[in-house]
Amino acid sequence: MKGTFKKAVALGSAIAFVGGLAACGSSSGDGTAELKFQTWNLKNEKFTDYFEGLIDQFEKENPGITIKWVDQPADNYEDKLSTDAAAGELPDVVDMGPEPAYTLASAGILLNLADAVPEAEDDFLPAAWDAATLKGTDLEEGTYGFPWYLNSGPTFYNKAVLEECGITVDPNDPPTKQDDIFAMADTFGSNCGGKYALTSGIPSIQDFGMYGVELMNKDHTEFTFNNAKGVEFVQHYIDMYNAGAFTDDMLNSSTSGESKSFNGGTQAFMNGNAYSVDDIRKNAPKVFENLAITDFIANTKPNMFMEMLTVNATSKHQEEAIKFARFVTNSDNQLAFDKKANVFPSSKGTIDDKFFNPSDDTMDAEAMRMSADQIRNGEIWGPAQFTSACSTMLREEIAQALQGKITAKEALDATVKYCNERL
Repeated sequence: MKGTFKKAVALGSAIAFVGGLAACGSSSGDGTAELKFQTWNLKNEKFTDYFEGLIDQFEKENPGITIKWVDQPADNYEDKLSTDAAAGELPDVVDMGPEPAYTLASAGILLNLADAVPEAEDDFLPAAWDAATLKGTDLEEGTYGFPWYLNSGPTFYNKAVLEECGITVDPNDPPTKQDDIFAMADTFGSNCGGKYALTSGIPSIQDFGMYGVELMNKDHTEFTFNNAKGVEFVQHYIDMYNAGAFTDDMLNSSTSGESKSFNGGTQAFMNGNAYSVDDIRKNAPKVFENLAITDFIANTKPNMFMEMLTVNATSKHQEEAIKFARFVTNSDNQLAFDKKANVFPSSKGTIDDKFFNPSDDTMDAEAMRMSADQIRNGEIWGPAQFTSACSTMLREEIAQALQGKITAKEALDATVKYCNERL
């Protein structure tokens, strides 16, 4: 889908600029402006009141500017962005992640906010601003979105599964590094081979980053994770597989599959979020009885995910669009949204609010505090250029390597070649 998305956007942007098409914002000629603001999967019972109140407040504070809020379903959202961009009808302010933003920015459709409002950088956590700053083969370096919300979380483990498999974890010194997990594989597999999975079966590109693998060159024009460190990382997974530290179905597991396995009591470690405690308590009470928590397992910095608000470079009302996007992403409004959405703020200082730092000694509070620390210190590891097609290719190649059909080096060489050809 992403290859089609990129081609459609490139073609559409050329048509749009040649034809002089503009974005959806409209003006009556009397100093008023209507902006179109698009979110995805947020117009529902949980969030509608929040956004309607937010828009009312902005319009009262900014007479003459009106906001038309539209929301698109989660399914095929990037296809919708492609269609709108190709037709020159992308809204003025659009909710999206770094990956589609990279494609649209490369086609000249998104505004470089580092040029338009360089002072905005001071409003956001450095890691979030850096992740919104994109560059590549067809893209001059710039910041193409205001960071909006982040997510991360601790790692959970099932003490009963580990103990059955010969591993006792000191609660005062739990594992925190990927190397700690690799060191458990032989003992785990020799005692429980095939019955339980030590952790999720196939690493993501974010896992490579957390291990310390260089993912791209400095110019972001080539993927480089087939380097010696990357091969070393995959070899650890091959060794774990050979030791019997995975179940066979882990070769095909996804993030949702990982959660299902952990809640079903067949997986020892799972990366979760601040709200996983309550989910496990309600949906897996037997697992909850043996649940423990540790920092997000990473040799380097923990991973975060980010959503942004972008501004259409062809908007008739760029100044007003920037003003509204900054309003939505300011500290007060992020805090209000994060409390409703179970996510975390990208605005500087907001993570220190007492909501994210509860003082009680429950596991829920501990998970929240750990998550807040990871937001302060984390990294958005996934390169914006790494598409879902690349992710699928990586999983398939590593699965082949785990089964001994190809080497770790061959798996990564094939994936890097595939992804570089699509940059």
